Amino acid sequence: MEHLEIERKFLVKSEGYKHQANEQIRIVQGFLNTAPERTVRVRIKGDKGFLTVKGASNVSGTTRFEWETEINVTEATNLIDLCEAVILEKNRYKVPFGNHVFEVDEFLGENRGLVVAEVELQHEDEFFDKPDWLGKEVTGDVRYYNSQLSKIPFNQW
Repeated sequence: MEHLEIERKFLVKSEGYKHQANEQIRIVQGFLNTAPERTVRVRIKGDKGFLTVKGASNVSGTTRFEWETEINVTEATNLIDLCEAVILEKNRYKVPFGNHVFEVDEFLGENRGLVVAEVELQHEDEFFDKPDWLGKEVTGDVRYYNSQLSKIPFNQW
């Protein structure tokens, strides 16, 4: 079975999402590998650990292979110690809107000030309602990829 992730990414222009969120969780993540053709991410999300492998994005930046498995937090913590460059920290808000759920990431640390929203889709041209707090689309702009934010943080732009 093929594991494809189809998503679009946007900047966020106001804090309206906070009032619509039904969940908030703290995420700490690092990258064991950030080669363009594959990234290997270690993430601690709340009290759970995850190991994720992502393939290269297609031309539009919307679709790529993704595989993820849960690991225990101790393993994840040990792997984060081996990660490249900057460890990302963020608060993630899950915001239901229309028929979709937006994940809004409010970055901390060296990426403080950056707030992005992602929406996962079933197919690339799927229609979705856009909340008024959604700003400019940055899908496919590699600067906003988490793997790149771990190399060149937002506060260095």
